[in-house]
Amino acid sequence: MQQTVSSRLAEFTAGLRLADVPARVSQRAKHLVLDAVGCALAARDEPFAARIAASVARLAGEGPRAVLGMPYRLPARDAALVNGMLMHGLDYDDTHAAGIVHLTVSLFPAVLAAAAQRAASGAELLAAYLAGLEAGARLAAAAKGGFHEVGFHPTGVVGAFACALAAGRVMGLGPAQLTGAQGIALSLASGNLQFLEDGSWTKRLHPGWAVACGITAAALAADELPAPRAAYEGRYGLYRTHLREAVDLTIATAELGQAWETERVAVKPFPACHFVHACADAAIALARAGVEASRVRAVRALVPSGVVEAVCEPAAAKRRPQSDYDAKFSIPYAVASGLARGRLGTAELRPQALREPALLALMDKVEYATDPHFEFPRYYGGEVEVTMDDGTRLRERVAVNRGHPERPLSNDEIEAKFLENCAVTTDERTARRLCGLVLGLDSIADAATLEKALAAI
Repeated sequence: MQQTVSSRLAEFTAGLRLADVPARVSQRAKHLVLDAVGCALAARDEPFAARIAASVARLAGEGPRAVLGMPYRLPARDAALVNGMLMHGLDYDDTHAAGIVHLTVSLFPAVLAAAAQRAASGAELLAAYLAGLEAGARLAAAAKGGFHEVGFHPTGVVGAFACALAAGRVMGLGPAQLTGAQGIALSLASGNLQFLEDGSWTKRLHPGWAVACGITAAALAADELPAPRAAYEGRYGLYRTHLREAVDLTIATAELGQAWETERVAVKPFPACHFVHACADAAIALARAGVEASRVRAVRALVPSGVVEAVCEPAAAKRRPQSDYDAKFSIPYAVASGLARGRLGTAELRPQALREPALLALMDKVEYATDPHFEFPRYYGGEVEVTMDDGTRLRERVAVNRGHPERPLSNDEIEAKFLENCAVTTDERTARRLCGLVLGLDSIADAATLEKALAAI
């Protein structure tokens, strides 16, 4: 039978061994997991976290699996859903640049739940995570930004397929079953960008729902449920139904086990949509160079055309964010905060920070224009030009966003970010203990040990 994308990814997932993964790649993978855990712990006291977790708990009832930093014990699928929501809720989690997809925040909850349920080792958990990330990154990259253009969020859509593979690997599924799991995921995957219109909370659900879809698909595939084999290239496969243009299917399986997309995952320096980072950094650089926000007459932000719908339009709404989530997807807010405060962190996204009169006035001065010279989606570049009250013009251009694989945050910087995130809700001693535990993930005999430690904070 002719090999499909699904069967090729299934073979790779089933056959990957941690011993075959370069040490630097495994080390980076553990730091990506550490970053996601830190994001979850920073979010656990947020209003959205409490409300969503409580809703899921009422629906699901009690179970054996833990939720990170929260008192709930839920069925595996539901605990993973909540954990994904926590890791992604602040929009501070990693992004595979070419795929424009958040993968760790679905994959790690998936493999943690599956591994803890089966008393699998930390090494097996890590291998499954790596397999899912390598597959999911390629599946998203093949779309070349096309999912966003038609209103789909690849984190929810592609994440379901990646989680089906990763969870299925932990469950011991063979290549044929993993192929079926992807076919089942095709009928379950979802994730819509309508939240961009009003700053609503639904995006926070996407990684967790991807986990729930993936675990469900893997469980059904384990019982040999007949499923499509051509989940991606078929007549009604993912790419034909979800995208306007044809894709290069070779990207979906290119250099598996030879080139490592794990090393191309960008870790965020700001708790906001990656599309605003370059302009935020440019504005901060101008502030540090001495630009006084009170003397700014006009601001022009240059962005790639591919980010306009997400972070620039509708322009009036982007200048008046009503919530932290609105602000995370607003070029005017990122630029104004950078110019006026010289920073864009969690404190700058709290409700009171959104309503400062001086910042509102500065946002009214921010216009945007597109620049075809930015290499999007390879990079998420941006430029900020300010016109001062004396007519002087100053500009700062960031062609390659900080955190991108070509300007990566170091592992030490990721650890520092983890400790900073943990400081929001826990003490330094606990944070450092957790840091050591996660970075020693591959030496843990039973993944339930890690799950228990992450819950008992």
